[in-house]
Amino acid sequence: MDRRDFLTQAGALALLLGASPSLAAAKRPRRFGVQLFSIPKMLEQDYAKAIGFLAKLGYREVETFGPYTFSDARNVESWKRVTPSLGFSGSGFFGKTLEEARAILKANGMTAPSMHTDLYTVQDHMGPLAEAAHKLGATYVTLPSLPAEHRKSLDDYKRSADLFNAVGAEATKHGVRFAYHNHGYGFKPIDGQVPLDVMLDATDPAHVFFELDIYWTVAGGGDPVDYLTRYKNRYKMLHLKDMTQIHHFDGDGGTPDQWIKLFPYMTYLGNGAIDLKAILAKAEETGVEHYFVEQDTVADPDTALRESANYLKKLGFK
Repeated sequence: MDRRDFLTQAGALALLLGASPSLAAAKRPRRFGVQLFSIPKMLEQDYAKAIGFLAKLGYREVETFGPYTFSDARNVESWKRVTPSLGFSGSGFFGKTLEEARAILKANGMTAPSMHTDLYTVQDHMGPLAEAAHKLGATYVTLPSLPAEHRKSLDDYKRSADLFNAVGAEATKHGVRFAYHNHGYGFKPIDGQVPLDVMLDATDPAHVFFELDIYWTVAGGGDPVDYLTRYKNRYKMLHLKDMTQIHHFDGDGGTPDQWIKLFPYMTYLGNGAIDLKAILAKAEETGVEHYFVEQDTVADPDTALRESANYLKKLGFK
């Protein structure tokens, strides 16, 4: 069970430009976006209105989440089993065709550079997934989590790296890029090695890319600046949220009971203790291309997403 599955089943669930030469020297204004799992209920109620809401706040990119009509049947069925506790059942394009969704995004001056999907789909349906990505205008097909059976041991992580290499090579053949989004697991050493480091070292930089979730990295005991520095140009996307007080998992970060303890500390950008300015400055230096605000099914999106957008605007994002 990943964080998103847990959330759905639980149902609860001056400026930096002056201080940072790297940002001041940016070659082009950085656009900022949002992971749509932040506002699923709004999207289900009125997709066009919800996208318009995001655009008015200043968001210029979105990252979608599955399942989609072309997703593996096993993922679709899994989604159906958890939706009764959601308060919403939509995903993908929320009843719109891909063409309709892209038209709505375009009308609001927005793009969708990344699509979150599932392991079954990237393994067995890369063709339809890549075709959809091309139609939508997405560059990245992104795996949002690593199933528990793929991370029980260090050897599991090594086998996952091999799998990522195969999936990444297939993605490249289809003209898209495969990326993996980290959660809070994979940061505690196993047999003297950090599993996430093992995966980064064992995957091919030409075919496998990464999306760094700063909140879950901190929760797992990792340092986002350190990862961006050591693995320059591997991380192409960030998930941005803040933590009111710095807290770490009691264990390895791989179980729902550990996640739920940290959900109350999740907050909008600038309202917490994560060193966002240092992370964003390093991201600019090390090849990050996309910046997605994410607060999972946030209770007050108007406040949270507005405050996060305003924070990024003050740092020179457009």
